[in-house]
Amino acid sequence: MLVREHLHVHLQATLAWRKSSASNPSGNCVEVAALPDGAVAMRNSRHPTGPTLVYTRAEIAAFLDGVRAGEFDDLAD
Repeated sequence: MLVREHLHVHLQATLAWRKSSASNPSGNCVEVAALPDGAVAMRNSRHPTGPTLVYTRAEIAAFLDGVRAGEFDDLAD
């Protein structure tokens, strides 16, 4: 099991950031990027130089499964 002391990191590499096509013009969205080690980085699109969170592929997969199942629909209301 991988244990991280810090999920917040400052990335040095140039990454291919992307966000949902449903993102609104005011930039209320998060962006994600694949990291060279297979992890996934996430940041606030309004603050691209701010903090970045890093998740494993398994963590992202579990979250996306929950999204597809509607487990977080109440957060968008």
